[in-house]
Amino acid sequence: MRHRNVPQSMDLEMEATGFESEEEEEEEDDEDDEEEQHPQTNNNYNNPSSSNSNPNSTTEPYIGMEFDSELSARAFYNAYARRIGFSTRVSVCLRSRKDSSVIRRRVVCSREGFRRNPENHDPKRHRSVTRVGCKAQITVKKKGPLGKWYISKFIKDHNHDLVPPDRVHCLRSHRRVNGAARSLIDTLHAAGMGAAEVMTVLIKESGGIDNVGFTKVDCQNYMTSSSKRSLGSGNQLVFDFLKKMSEEDPSGFFYSFQGDSESSSGNIFWADGNARRNYEYFGDAVVFDMAYRRGRYKVPFAPFTGWNHHGQPVLFGCALMLNESEASFVWLFTTWLQAMYGRHPVSITTDQDRIIHSAVLQVFPDTRHRFSKWDVFGEVQERLIDVCGVHPEFESEFRRCVNSAETVDEFESSWKFLVGRYELLDNEWLQLMYRNRHQWVPVYLRDTFFGDLSAIHGSDTSSSYFDGFINATTTVQTLIKQYEKGVADRYEKEVKEDYDTLNTAPVLRTPSPMEKQAAGLYTRKIFARFQEELVETLAYAATLMDDARSQATYRVAKYGEENRAHFVRFNVFRKKASCSCQMFEFAGLVCRHILAVFRVINILTLPSHYILKRWTRNAKSILLDKGARELQNSLEECYSSRYDSLSREIMSYVEMGAESSDTYSVALNGLREAAKKVADAKKPRPAPVQSTSDNNENHESSQSSDTTGLSKE
Repeated sequence: MRHRNVPQSMDLEMEATGFESEEEEEEEDDEDDEEEQHPQTNNNYNNPSSSNSNPNSTTEPYIGMEFDSELSARAFYNAYARRIGFSTRVSVCLRSRKDSSVIRRRVVCSREGFRRNPENHDPKRHRSVTRVGCKAQITVKKKGPLGKWYISKFIKDHNHDLVPPDRVHCLRSHRRVNGAARSLIDTLHAAGMGAAEVMTVLIKESGGIDNVGFTKVDCQNYMTSSSKRSLGSGNQLVFDFLKKMSEEDPSGFFYSFQGDSESSSGNIFWADGNARRNYEYFGDAVVFDMAYRRGRYKVPFAPFTGWNHHGQPVLFGCALMLNESEASFVWLFTTWLQAMYGRHPVSITTDQDRIIHSAVLQVFPDTRHRFSKWDVFGEVQERLIDVCGVHPEFESEFRRCVNSAETVDEFESSWKFLVGRYELLDNEWLQLMYRNRHQWVPVYLRDTFFGDLSAIHGSDTSSSYFDGFINATTTVQTLIKQYEKGVADRYEKEVKEDYDTLNTAPVLRTPSPMEKQAAGLYTRKIFARFQEELVETLAYAATLMDDARSQATYRVAKYGEENRAHFVRFNVFRKKASCSCQMFEFAGLVCRHILAVFRVINILTLPSHYILKRWTRNAKSILLDKGARELQNSLEECYSSRYDSLSREIMSYVEMGAESSDTYSVALNGLREAAKKVADAKKPRPAPVQSTSDNNENHESSQSSDTTGLSKE
């Protein structure tokens, strides 16, 4: 939640009184700013000064009521507002022409006036209507330079409903994070608790939400500001670290500041040589991780990560995000892309944030953007806290609805049932999530590679690169050390997996040549995933549904679950299959449904186009230079072109040959003759005939070698 800046003195006043304040504006007034005679007071009133000693008394405001200071008058009116059930706001004032001091102040109901909306103004965020022209207010004046303050005007009636006592703590002017609460929040925050968890403790300690005195939003804002205070003094350490790394690796280390110089308090990005090389190998799927900044830790640290050939998180660069404007994210993504040699990823995963989404569209227009479903799951407890409290099973049902749906129709039906069952059809947050479903619900995203193996079968776990190294107590002073420890730890884990892959032979569970092939190609962890799919095919039946010339369609279902079938289309000539589950497109591993079809049609080994190099043991082999890549691409295009041309010719040939028995015999003989010629063409050419002397020398050398070998035996 963003707040506009207010002067420090006003900030202190707001803290003391709990007021919601507007910027002061001087009121044009022709009255003399010298000492004024206040209106006659009614003698039947109680002694005005008596209320001054206790501004929280049950006395109702009245004209002529006196106070020692303007602050006391405002505190009294705010206490009165709390009892009655409305919120107050400081409004306009009149200043003295002599010394510019405030001599008159108006304090109004927070629903006074109307929100200004200039013509032709198209706000990015539509705000709810909170101001309804309420006239309730008090005006206090000062009796001369050293005099007391008194109420010169009081309007009691409101034009809106007042808030009942059990909801008054939600009103803005009555919300205050006091000293005792701050101490407890700091302690719980340092222990790693988020705002929701902290509020749960505060509610229990206070005996109810009404007694806490502020909302979860106030708690969240205080925790954020507290983190900013602790993170604001270590910039020089970051600058020194970046300069040191750049000197040690001038060609590989990359860093940049947002702004003209490092003295700016803007954002910072850096990526070491290893991170940039990792992107060359595994940069097809990227995660921009704001969990440390927006989660429970409130550390302005955001790494770019992905998945390596073992399925482990891998680093592509880091940022310190002290400013979260749209321009800042555009700068960050553009800078990161520059560090990654301008190569756009296939997909990127981020928090569900309007500003980040807009920046992604600008910098990565052709990259598929996904909102993190774990971010959505994390919001369920906060957004639907009342529902989760009454129905503890709701959260698990929500996750099952999202994770288990295998078709769009299945998700739509499950979602409709869920919101209907818990009477949430009008919930604004759920409506927003449904409108954005194409960007976070897995069933809508399976046509794009995200490299996220944990999401294949609906896992709810997500691993961040720096888990265990960044927490609520992290400051800039400790961040760099924790960053280096995290990078070193991840490197050791990758080395360990490399070693285990090379030195630990996997246990084969079937006699399938395909399993043996995969065991020698994939890394240990990836092979385990593939093996799981292969073994599962034993429980699946693949039934031919349609055999249309070059393409066959199979219905694949598990025994006992025939109602949950998938459909596999197989191109006979290309030996390419596509499954309705789209697991290969999403994760880069062949699914059990395609493997079941391969078993039926006797494809015993994986075709090469189903083996992604990024999941193999040699994923980090030497990269081809630009010329070699272009040559390889050219060769692949030539092969594809020849394949397509021959496929078209052969289909036309087959159609003509099948018209009658005579043409069939001619076509079959022609194919057999052509096959012999192709086989002859594939045989290696004999070596050129050498001179007689060379042949004799080679023959003698061969005999000598053979004789030597025999004698040794």
